[in-house]
Order: sequence, then structure tokens, then C-alpha cells
Amino acid sequence: MTPENRNLIMAVALSMVVLLGWQILVIQPEMEREAVEQERVAAEMAKSGAASQTTGQPSVSAANGNPTVGGNASPSGAGQIAKRVVIDAPLVSGSFSVRGARLDDVILTGYKETLDDGSDNIHFLQKINSERPFFVEFGWSSSDDNLTMPTADSLWSADRDVLTPSSPVTLTWENDQGLTFRRRISINGDYLFTFEDSVTSTFAGNITLYPYGLVRRHGTPDTTGMYILHEGPLGVFDETLKEEDYGDVRDAGVNGIKVIPETAGGWVGITDKYWLAALLPTQTKDYNFGFQTLAGDSDRYQVDFIDPKGMLLTNGGTVTSESRLFAGAKKVALLDYYADQLNIPNFDLAIDFGWFYFLTKPFFYAINWLFGVFGNFGLAVLGFTVIVKLIFFPLANKSYRSMAKMRLLAPKLQTLRERFGDDRMKLNQEMMALYKAEKVNPAAGCLPVLLQIPVFFALYKVLFVTIEMRHAPFFGWIADLSAPDPTSIFNLFGLLPYSVSFLPAFLQLGVWPILMGISMFLQMRLNPAPPDPIQAKVFQLMPFFFTFLLATFPAGLVIYWTWNNLLSMAQQWFIMKSVARSET
Repeated sequence: MTPENRNLIMAVALSMVVLLGWQILVIQPEMEREAVEQERVAAEMAKSGAASQTTGQPSVSAANGNPTVGGNASPSGAGQIAKRVVIDAPLVSGSFSVRGARLDDVILTGYKETLDDGSDNIHFLQKINSERPFFVEFGWSSSDDNLTMPTADSLWSADRDVLTPSSPVTLTWENDQGLTFRRRISINGDYLFTFEDSVTSTFAGNITLYPYGLVRRHGTPDTTGMYILHEGPLGVFDETLKEEDYGDVRDAGVNGIKVIPETAGGWVGITDKYWLAALLPTQTKDYNFGFQTLAGDSDRYQVDFIDPKGMLLTNGGTVTSESRLFAGAKKVALLDYYADQLNIPNFDLAIDFGWFYFLTKPFFYAINWLFGVFGNFGLAVLGFTVIVKLIFFPLANKSYRSMAKMRLLAPKLQTLRERFGDDRMKLNQEMMALYKAEKVNPAAGCLPVLLQIPVFFALYKVLFVTIEMRHAPFFGWIADLSAPDPTSIFNLFGLLPYSVSFLPAFLQLGVWPILMGISMFLQMRLNPAPPDPIQAKVFQLMPFFFTFLLATFPAGLVIYWTWNNLLSMAQQWFIMKSVARSET
């Protein structure tokens, strides 16, 4: 065995060890830790029960003129049974309690948890007594600490039992100190809630009130665990996106991460892969924003905003504040619409389009337009691939012509190797002279691959992060283009009656990853062999490695790559034949 072959075998073996080691030593333990953490959080929630309703409830104090989101509670309404107002909207159902007037039960009726017929709808915001409470509150802080402000225990009265797009609900609460609080809650036909708050005073004196809003999540949620996707607290301040991982917020503790923008407006929220709860205050005012965990519990995360200047309320006067909440699916067109209509800066960045934003978002709109033409996102991806090939045709055409000439030079190159095989410097000089004489660029074959890298990554982001691709079917067994191919070669693609889910993800070789590997192998056979033998053998193994790699990728991306390989093969074959005819 030659040293080159031995090194190649060692490289392949080490690569497999790394893949298996990563799965066994990193991925599997992390999954086990997450499962243990979930059990711990659930146990704590079960112990705390309803008592946790008054622990760490949001209130805002304005000590020394510096309002911050803190945590006191009022016994107002304690022990009374509180009714819930039903939410009945085209895309949203659920309810909210008149106790605390918190929005804590939002169900997204247009989306299912899974593809199963009996699957439940997405239960986004959840009540305090649920396993994973997740809710939104708006309120006021006072410059007078002796005044009672509405809290999570305050029992409001409601003028309606049902909230619909055509029938807003007005809540009322009095503090028995001369202040009357009113809150008008409305919802549109999508996922936008509007909270119009007012306070009327018969209090003998002047006070300053500070409106605030917060989103709070109990427990660290399950995430995709991938570095290419942000899930957790985020916001836009001074038109700049700020993302904080749950771990970062947990490390910051109760002091939190404070943001004081230099310009008016901004927004803050908590995002999942497809769902978003975002606070959208009036964009013409200055706000302070925060990311924090609550005292005594590092697994209760909060994002909030507060008006630091406040509003002066005089005897007999009224102050008002309006804020909005987006609680729903991150549909690209919908976020763009609200960004334009409500002047919300960079609201579309709630979708993690990534570094290639300038490509990813146009790619999405192109594919979405093609979906309107074909009625199938899979066909839209195939059509998009054709458009990309046409755009890059001049560059690819030049590259393939150079590669075709390289194949014709193969006999001359072999002759040079036989003459100067022992003199590497002389061999390289003669090869460079031959390339120059024949006007051939030996690196031209890399150009199509380099061009595909940003396109591939941008398309990957489109398929991975946009909700429009979620549960989008293709044909046959591909019921979700955003998920990996569900078949596996290790049970003969479902013909054998046993599951192979216990295997690592990269071993779940479905039909489309295998087809991709075959098409990649055939395409590389059309390319001239690299002059270096070791490099040539590495290139021969690339289809093998990419087959296992893409087994974990969304099926839509694998279909794109396979189709792209087939188109490239057809183009390359045609050019090779054309060059061969011109040389004879």
C-alpha cells in the first residue's frame, strides 16, 4: 500500500470517527440533559401551582425617576373566581382572564403540531398553571409608591364575554384611591392585538405614570439547537437587530440586559422557529428595553419595555397609552405589511434570514411567486433552480468549456507526468506552460461550485426558517419539504416492518439523498480528473460524504441539489460535445 493510499484511508476513517463521536459524545448527551431539565421544570411547576400566580408578578417602580420592571403584588381580587374572555378570531382562538388582564391563552388555529390528522393546533401563549407558562402583560407604574397599581391579581370587569375582530373588549379596574384604569383590547383578522390603556384621576395631587409591557416565558423551551437559527429573546433598537440566547439572558440574571436606544421606537419579543410574541409600542416615543430572568428562578425569562419619561396625571385628568402585540406565525408578507403600515423598523428580521439576507429574502419571494404558478412548493423549487441556472449560464458555460478542454488535454498531461514524474517543480512548470498555450484555466471547474455556495445556503435558510415551507408537501412520500426525507435505506425505504429511528441522523439515508449522491457522482465523472492523485481520490469520495451529510438536510434542499446536478450534467455534456467537435 502506498503512503498516499494509507493516508487517504486514515482520513476517511477519522472522518467517520468524528461523525460518530459528535453524535455519541455531544448530541446524545445534550438531548438527555434537555430531557432531565424538562422533567425538573415540570416538577417545579407542579409544586408551585396556583401560588406562583402572585410570585414575581410584573409591576414597575419609578425609584429616583428611573423606572424599571420589577416585582410587587397586590392582593386586590385575591380568592375570587375570575371569568375568562373568549378569543374568537379567524386565525386565533383561546381566552384571557379578567384577573390580571394578561393575555395567556393563544391558539393558532391555522397550524397543527404535526402532519397527523388528529394533531392539535399550535398552543402558543399558555396559562400560568400550564406546564410552560408563556404570557403577555401591559400595565402602569407610578411615581407614588403609596398608590396601588393593577397587578397580576387585580380583578378587572369586562363589558363583553367574547373578543372578536368586530367587537373589542373593554376592561375596567379601580384602585379605591381615586384612579380608574380602562383597557380596550382589540384583535384584527390576523395575529395583531391592540391594547389601548387610559387612567382617569380624582386623586388629590399630581402623579407620573409610566406605561410598560412585557412578555414572560417560564422554562427553557425546546429549540432546534442549530447555530444557524436564533430562537429566544430579540428586538430591534436604533434599527439594529439584537439577539440574545436563553443562556445569555440566564447569565445576566435579575439585573438583566438593558437597552436604551438613541432614537424613538423599536420593538422587543421572544421568538421560536416559526412563532413570535413581539411587543410593538408606539413608534414615536422613547423607550427603555430589557432582557432578564426573574429573581429566584433562572428559568423565567422576560423581555419588556417602559416609557422612561412617563405621563403627568393631574386631578380630573386622563392619560392614555397604546401598544400592540404580535402573537402568531412569522409569515414574511405579514411582517412586511406591519412594518410598512405601523412603521415598525426591521420587523421582518424576526425571521432569521441569516448573513445572506440580501439573497434569502428575494429567493423566498421568487419561490413564493412560483408557488402561485405551480401550486406546489416542490415544483416552485425546481422552477427556481432553472432560473438560477439561466442567470449563471454565461459563467458556468465558460467554466464547462474550460473543463472540456482539460479533458482533451488529459493525454498530454499524462505524457508530462511520465517525463517529469520525479521532478515536481519541472512538472508544474511544464503543465502551466501547456495550460497557457492552450488557454485553459485548471481552476475553472471550481467556479460552478463557488457560485452555488451562497445560493445553496440562502435556499437552505428559506426552506428551514420560513413558515410557508413548513409542512409543504411535494409528491409521493415527501409530505414536508422543510424536514429531511423520512425514508431510510436501512429498512428498504419502509418495506421492512421496523423503525430505524435509533440510528444517528446522518445514517438516515432516504431516497432523495441517495439520488443526490448518484447524480453528484455522475456529474463528477464528466469532469477531468485532478492532476494530483490524492486530490483525485478525495474528489471521488465527495459524493459519498455529501450523501450522508445531506441526509439531515430539508428534503426540499436535497431535491434542489439533485435537480441542479441533472441540469449541470446536461449543460456540461452538451458543451463537451460541442468542444470536441470544434477540436476535430
